[in-house]
Amino acid sequence: MVFLTKNLLAKVRKPVRNYLKSGFRDSLRILVSGGPGGNGLPKFGGVGGKGGDVIAVAKEGLTLEKVFKQNQTKSYKAQPGKSASHNFILGPPGEDLIFEVPTGVSAVTELGKHLGELNNDGEKLLLARGGTGGHSKNGFLGTRGQNYPVKLILKLIADIGLVGFPNAGKSTLLRGISDAKPKVASYPFTTVRPHLGIITYKDHRQISVADLPGLIEGAYANKGMGHEFLRHVERTKLLLMVVDINGFQLSYDYPHRDCLETIMLLNKELELYDKELLNKPSLLLINKMDTEGAMDKYMEVKNNLKNFKEYMSKYDENRRPTRILNFADIIPISAKERESDIEKVKNRLRTLLDVLSDLERNEPDDLYGELKGQMTERGPRLV
Repeated sequence: MVFLTKNLLAKVRKPVRNYLKSGFRDSLRILVSGGPGGNGLPKFGGVGGKGGDVIAVAKEGLTLEKVFKQNQTKSYKAQPGKSASHNFILGPPGEDLIFEVPTGVSAVTELGKHLGELNNDGEKLLLARGGTGGHSKNGFLGTRGQNYPVKLILKLIADIGLVGFPNAGKSTLLRGISDAKPKVASYPFTTVRPHLGIITYKDHRQISVADLPGLIEGAYANKGMGHEFLRHVERTKLLLMVVDINGFQLSYDYPHRDCLETIMLLNKELELYDKELLNKPSLLLINKMDTEGAMDKYMEVKNNLKNFKEYMSKYDENRRPTRILNFADIIPISAKERESDIEKVKNRLRTLLDVLSDLERNEPDDLYGELKGQMTERGPRLV
């Protein structure tokens, strides 16, 4: 009977979901402890050595998953300072503990204090200071080092960030334009963790694209893990907004939003999270143009986008953004059905990033005016 029960339990045991086995981490909680200071020597006025510091150093190409595997205790403790003695009136300091983290990591204490960021390879960040050595002013007793939990938060660094509501076709697009293989299905929230894909061109030029899990209304307030995903948008050079021409409805608890509403609400979520995101260059893809009646809907969307402020005026202030992303281009596509559309998007993204690179060097007063002008010169608009 016991044998049969064990076999039955083994059969009904749920398999680990694939996304949990993917090994991707964008945050890691660790404990950092600076070394305690050594004691002084009252008889000779000896001073104890300072405790070691805990220091993080950025390394390009490293992942938080590797950091976790290298130290699964998640505890980082520096060495204590040596006490003063007859032979060493000045006690030797404790050895610092230095460990590597990925570039793009920021460190925050559990109380919300921002310790700093590591954006470039080789940069260092002090996480926990070692204690002071014992001397005459503290009774020759060494003090403890700083000791607290720290959350390492990774912000993906990519050239392009895909933004959109669930089921807009972002994962399908990423599979088409890059080497990434995210799960694709006909229901919302297929993407539950960010994916990073690389677009490789025939001349070996490479562009990185981050597919972020679909936002929902209220993402700015961390609904649906909004902050967990929106933070990845901050480090991208270009926002690629993907919307469904047929609109979107998260569930029966939410109203159906048409295509223009989704554009407006996505702008609102970005603005509420960080107004600076609206300063980023952006491109709008209107997806699922292979569906019935899509072209008529697209013409309506196109006309309304020319007077979008007027369109938004019929909505209350809580739902409409104070300003809209200034799209450098608007492209209708079918990411699933038309391979030619995928090639158009790849070429347009490359052209846009090249233009941005040129503009960054020249620093024009009117970035968007210059951007749209140069995009027109380098190739016909696809709308």
